[in-house]
Amino acid sequence: MALNIIWMAFFVIAFIIALFKLVILGDTSIFKLLADGIFDSAKSSVLDVAFPLAGTMVFFLGLMNIAEKAGAIQKLAKWMNPFLSRLFPGVPANHPAMGHMVMNFSANMLGLDNAATPFGLKAMESLQTLNPEKEKATNAQIMFLVLHTSGLTIIPLTIISYRLAANSQDATSIFIPCVLATIGTTLASILMVGWYQKLKWDKVLIGWLVGLVILLVGVMLGVSNLSTSHKEVFSKVVGNGLLMVIIVGIILGGAYKKVSVFDAFIEGAKNGFDVIVKIIPYLVAMLVAIRVFRDSGAMGYIINGFSYLFQLTGINTEFIGALPVAIMKPLSGSGARGMMLDIFQNQGPDSFVGKLASIFQGSADTTFYIIALYFGSVGIKKIRYALWAGIFADIIGVVIAILIGYTFFK
Repeated sequence: MALNIIWMAFFVIAFIIALFKLVILGDTSIFKLLADGIFDSAKSSVLDVAFPLAGTMVFFLGLMNIAEKAGAIQKLAKWMNPFLSRLFPGVPANHPAMGHMVMNFSANMLGLDNAATPFGLKAMESLQTLNPEKEKATNAQIMFLVLHTSGLTIIPLTIISYRLAANSQDATSIFIPCVLATIGTTLASILMVGWYQKLKWDKVLIGWLVGLVILLVGVMLGVSNLSTSHKEVFSKVVGNGLLMVIIVGIILGGAYKKVSVFDAFIEGAKNGFDVIVKIIPYLVAMLVAIRVFRDSGAMGYIINGFSYLFQLTGINTEFIGALPVAIMKPLSGSGARGMMLDIFQNQGPDSFVGKLASIFQGSADTTFYIIALYFGSVGIKKIRYALWAGIFADIIGVVIAILIGYTFFK
């Protein structure tokens, strides 16, 4: 119901604003702008989002099928079971969903967005097999989705790559701030959703959370002692190197277990196109609505309103220049990326606003897109509290990112 209302609101608000611009401001091109945006975003939703995702989906679902047949995912889930069983008490200990979620979280932590999506969709599909009401999201599905939207990352490869492409002289300066921001967002997500779902906060769960924080802080402290050039090498080599280790490890592991790896790969890969066909309508619906909302000028009015309110408080408002990225990120990853790159071009990637925009881009995920993609892939229509929980995680991430930005760069 919530997503239904928000989707309609995007169009209605955009239409009202466009009508105001036409009648009051005399903007005779506004409706053409919206119409062109509808056709362009509908086309790009399929050609630029769904089709490119199809190749990634096919490849990684093929690998996952090898891992399943070799028993690797089951072993991974068993190792993580003490922690995951407390976050997902409704999921049996040896259920495949546990391994799929671990693979998704691991890819996210390495900043490998394209690799994380197929694992996440497979995890949602596995969780759906435990769902007694197929159109209504379970607690486990909501917990998984909110954790995914929190965007926990220990190596922000993508952000660093964009900064390097923009000729940044200090591309890795946002490494630690991005990691700290995502840690805060993820922990806030676990605490919030865990409280709502009445999880059992025993020594094991608390110990795992503390252990994860210590591990991440240790990695950050180690990397912080490296020179700038070494940080860049570390980010590139470790992130992409671990991805190759996973791929080769799955293939060799399957061969060791006497799995016909190529046949298993093809068998799993065939499911990739089925998933893409299912999610295309959801992608088109959401991305078109977001484009219309943005092109109408509604996003600009929201940003201006925030700017005015912050200025009334008398606080330092330098962060407002990067705020469009934070506001757009839950709606559209490509839109937020475009705004970040625009900031890089106009103010420089190494400016305070440029660095803060980088942290915003790396400290959360595209909540609306993920809800449409993941829930749409399994036919869930009643999302319950997933949307507000994801938005809350985004807000926490923005606040933490601002505080970290001022701490590190001011």
